[in-house]
Amino acid sequence: MTLETDMNARSNLSPRWTSTTKLVVASTIVVIIGALLVRFHGIIVPVMMAFILAYLMHPLASFISRRTRLSWRGAVNIIYLLLLVIILGLLTAGGVGLVQQIQSLIEVVPQYIEELPAFIENLSTQQFSLGPFHFDLGKMDLDPLAQQVLSVVQPALGKLGGLVGTLATSAATTLGWIFFILVVSYFFLAESGGLRDRIILVEIPGYNEDIKRLGSELSRIWNAFLRGQILIFLATFIVYSIVLPILGVRYAIGIALLAGFANFLPYVGPAITWVALGLVTFFQTDKLFDMSALGYTALVVVIALLIDQVFNNFVIPRVMAHTLKVHPAFVLIAALIAASLLGVLGVIIAAPLLATIKLVGQYILRKMFDLDPWSKTDDESQAPSAPRWWRRLKGLWGRALHRIRKRGQG
Repeated sequence: MTLETDMNARSNLSPRWTSTTKLVVASTIVVIIGALLVRFHGIIVPVMMAFILAYLMHPLASFISRRTRLSWRGAVNIIYLLLLVIILGLLTAGGVGLVQQIQSLIEVVPQYIEELPAFIENLSTQQFSLGPFHFDLGKMDLDPLAQQVLSVVQPALGKLGGLVGTLATSAATTLGWIFFILVVSYFFLAESGGLRDRIILVEIPGYNEDIKRLGSELSRIWNAFLRGQILIFLATFIVYSIVLPILGVRYAIGIALLAGFANFLPYVGPAITWVALGLVTFFQTDKLFDMSALGYTALVVVIALLIDQVFNNFVIPRVMAHTLKVHPAFVLIAALIAASLLGVLGVIIAAPLLATIKLVGQYILRKMFDLDPWSKTDDESQAPSAPRWWRRLKGLWGRALHRIRKRGQG
């Protein structure tokens, strides 16, 4: 009797919360988190990028730690030291080229503005035929158009002098955020202890299995996207970096980067690349084989269109393997919404973010109707296999490692 009385006394020291208390506490926490997100919204994107970087580096750190017998923190230190060296090298090499291109742009733009009236006057004498249709621009009064363009562009020329200073300030800010992302991602990865699930650890009593299953599904989504999209970005950047200099296109590296990032945005992304290529090639002075401006622009844009068609029809389907299972039109809408909330990062992660929202939404909807949240249709239950070329590459790598081990044992 004394023991029971003692237990009751102890339980009264920490009474259970009523439903009203739980609701008030939960609402207060939600309001505080919302207020913090609004107040510090500028730091959300860098923290998300740090988490993504740590997630990407986890398999590499695991591989180094396993092969070299180093501790987990030692493997992470090696990776981030190499990352730091690579970033500093790219910033040094790329910064020099960027400054040169900006100086060239500042010198060329006024020249284009001065030649604009003569260009429009020459354009007014041109006649074009397209099948049965004939267009005589001489019948159109283009002088008001020229004056309107000059009235808009000339005030902007006065701001070109401060462009270098603005870019330097932006570069310093970007550099600071890059190092912030590196530091935060380093601690994310180093403190995980080699377990990917511990990068961010969430435990809710009674829901640990559901959280583990959600984590597994989310890992599949983000792994497929990040692996595939990085490969596509690198392949696009390499192809454009080779083809555009051969065609004599100026600012080839910048346009190649734009083409790589354009793959994150369905439909609209490649079109932005084509428009940028058209403007650059039409107005640049030195053209391949001394072609006409219109012919040279058409040649470059058509080649870029063919490259993108090859990627869209052959490379991207094989690499991504429809893993995300989200409609491209909805990805475009999600990219526009995410861009307004997260900036450039929102455009990049729109597809996996939409797939994540779809997964969580299905889970919540099934739980609300007391259904099994993990029951799937036949199509959904068949997990997409890795692309054939990826399986073949892994097989070759495994056989090579096996031969090396046998030689070492011999």
